[in-house]
Amino acid sequence: MDVLQLDVSGRPQAWITAREAAILYASDGVAWTLGEACLVLRGGIQRRTGLQSRIEVHSIIAVRGSVPSRAWRQTPALSNPKLFVRDRYFCAYCGGQFHADDLTREHIQPTSRGGVDSWMNCITACRGCNGRKADRTPEEAHMSLLYLPYVPSLHEDMILRGRRILADQMEFLLASVPRSSRLHG
Repeated sequence: MDVLQLDVSGRPQAWITAREAAILYASDGVAWTLGEACLVLRGGIQRRTGLQSRIEVHSIIAVRGSVPSRAWRQTPALSNPKLFVRDRYFCAYCGGQFHADDLTREHIQPTSRGGVDSWMNCITACRGCNGRKADRTPEEAHMSLLYLPYVPSLHEDMILRGRRILADQMEFLLASVPRSSRLHG
């Protein structure tokens, strides 16, 4: 189980392990929490009080401190797994839904013809459609796009990273994802 780490203003920062979260709790680095306590860690017995130490790890924690504002201006890193999730495993040309092994990253404007490897130039395509389009634009190949690419928001990117997301974590992230996002459907 991973914990969703936020900054104090509620912006997602990272997925961390429960152990990393426990270290933040123990060092008084947690400003506030959301969600259910999903793990209880027990330590040793205190000599003076006779009580066992205990840390409840919540599924969403906000950490103290600040993050440079420039960190939030970056476009999320593009990867095939995140691209396939963004496009819901649907080929942008034939509309078929496929397993990730049968999908490819397709460049709308081919890289050999000046296209860049970016969210706005990449869509998901099945191997057959990618081969049929080859080194041409969709217009030249007479293949129209069934959906348009877009750059995921920070909250969408946290969902796209492919973690096993708990219900309260998903609810928190989806609350800031535009209703027009394919992740809502």
